Amino acid sequence: MKFSRLVPLVLLLALVALVLTVLQAYNVVALPAAVPTTARWLALAALTAYAAQRRSLTFWIVVSMFVGAELGNDMPAVAQKLKVLSDIFLRLVKTIIAPLVFATLVVGIAGHANLKQVGKMGVKALVYFEVVTTFALFIGLAAINLTKAGRLDPAVLAAAQASDTIGETIAAAPKQSAADIILHIFPENIAKSIAEGQVLQVVVFAIIFAIGLAMVHTRHRRPMLEFTESLGEVMFKFTNVVMFFAPIGVGGAMAYTVGKMGFEPLKNALYLLLTLYGALIVFVLVVLLPIALLARIPIKRFVQAIAEPVSIAFATTSSEAALPRAMEAMESIGVPRRIVAFVMPTGYSFNLDGTTLYLSLAAVFVAQAAGVDLSFGQQLVMVFTLMLTSKGVAGVPRASLVILLATVASFSLPSWPVFIILGIDALMDMARTAVNVIGNCLATAVIARWEGEFVDNYVAPDPVDDLAEADSTLAQTAH
Repeated sequence: MKFSRLVPLVLLLALVALVLTVLQAYNVVALPAAVPTTARWLALAALTAYAAQRRSLTFWIVVSMFVGAELGNDMPAVAQKLKVLSDIFLRLVKTIIAPLVFATLVVGIAGHANLKQVGKMGVKALVYFEVVTTFALFIGLAAINLTKAGRLDPAVLAAAQASDTIGETIAAAPKQSAADIILHIFPENIAKSIAEGQVLQVVVFAIIFAIGLAMVHTRHRRPMLEFTESLGEVMFKFTNVVMFFAPIGVGGAMAYTVGKMGFEPLKNALYLLLTLYGALIVFVLVVLLPIALLARIPIKRFVQAIAEPVSIAFATTSSEAALPRAMEAMESIGVPRRIVAFVMPTGYSFNLDGTTLYLSLAAVFVAQAAGVDLSFGQQLVMVFTLMLTSKGVAGVPRASLVILLATVASFSLPSWPVFIILGIDALMDMARTAVNVIGNCLATAVIARWEGEFVDNYVAPDPVDDLAEADSTLAQTAH
């Protein structure tokens, strides 16, 4: 069957399945239970055939989420045995985190040893990045604590806590003093930190290692930088390979979750999605817009310039895909090329506003779903850990989810709520990636204004006119 003919078939079967399910659920028509169940499986079969032709990993994850949920609903006893699939995926993810974080942080810090050459601009950019991402962090925390999107129904939560697999992970941890918490940040044995999944300790080691590397002579620094760059590239590819197993892991996790707790957690995922979009809108209006006004950035021209790169980022969920066009857009409104060339790529590692806000939401969502009450201080420690570990890995598909899985595990939180998030991650990724691009474009313009080099009323040369002028000059020379 042709690709174009599958779409209406999938929609028709899905509509029929939905209608039959609703009719049976509300006793409008007396239907045998097998009728809507068969209709749903036929719709899923058509959706799977459509996914096979699209060959999109994101789409396969969505399909596996639906298949797992249906399996959990129809055969809960069988579905609960599929948790081993999600456990395998989780183990593979945990092997990624330490080398990936170490490599990206070392390259990000030691590789920018030339910050001394860019002088005050580099310091201003880093200060701006950290201030704005901190605002994003607090808005995310405020939003999730306000909506409490992760709070499960008490009966559902009781079923989760009664589980022999989930109950063990959310057992109450012993009380720790402030000194214990601070001491726990610093590693005593890096191999032990990696083995125990202590992400923050790996981060501290990587930062100190990178500072030391930046201080040594070039002939000693270059081989280590080349090694860490190669390690980072290999781990990016490793992540891509592991992510091919994501549909199976998500399907198993969804089947287990629905089989054990019903559909209640999926409602919470929808609440989380709405909370994220609302929080991102608030962040743009309350933080980014006032910054643009204070920096006297021409709002209308700025919005017109970034419309295309933001659209690309939203559609592709890739900041890197939008980078070339975003750099051109900033030059077109009067930002000098040397500022664009420094601030924009650096911002892709250190100025991830949308990702930071998402991580703050997702981390607290996991704790809420597990029934763990975190104090504001504990939430801050966990989210600052996520902020640090996410630096430099923005270009990896679903990298923020890899970071989230490893971090919640290191805070003794269960992993099953993260798999629920993975089911809607593509929809969340679109919004947070778009905000990342908006934030980095604005940062470039603000730093240019801060440096006194923003050109007001700048008129970008028309490339067609330039080409025509060049051709005319060549013609005159030929004669």
